[in-house]
Amino acid sequence: MRWNDLREEACPVARGLSVVGDRWTMLILRDCFQGIRRFEKMQERLGITRHVLSDRLKKLENAGVLHREQYQQRPPRHEYLLTESGKALYPVIVTLVDWANANVPARAGSSVTLVNRETGIPVTPMLVDTTTGREITHATVGGRYSEPSDAETSAARSPDDGSA
Repeated sequence: MRWNDLREEACPVARGLSVVGDRWTMLILRDCFQGIRRFEKMQERLGITRHVLSDRLKKLENAGVLHREQYQQRPPRHEYLLTESGKALYPVIVTLVDWANANVPARAGSSVTLVNRETGIPVTPMLVDTTTGREITHATVGGRYSEPSDAETSAARSPDDGSA
């Protein structure tokens, strides 16, 4: 399957990866959440080629994750702002930071500690079901699959089968 074909998949993980599923895209989003909006600054911070950065920014703009606004007329210059759809990816970034800090330790220690913006107190993210208030884990939530060819997939998967 080609990478671009993932956008047409029924699987939401595949569709999501079609938008944010490469290292440069996630690092661009990280920088956007840190307030980096301009092409030159992104390129400088990431050490990415102009071609690759331009490609990823266009892809994020086309997906509705970023919005491009002109901030200078001559020469024309643009900045890239997170849309509401883009801002909705913040929990993904926070969860990835928390996971990497716990499971992929850096030799010199993590460069990021998640803190409450108001108090500065470190936070530990937790995914919670808004209906029940219970933590969402592999053991508490499964996916209900609606593939008509297999009746078993229409029921919620058991927590031990590794499903979403």
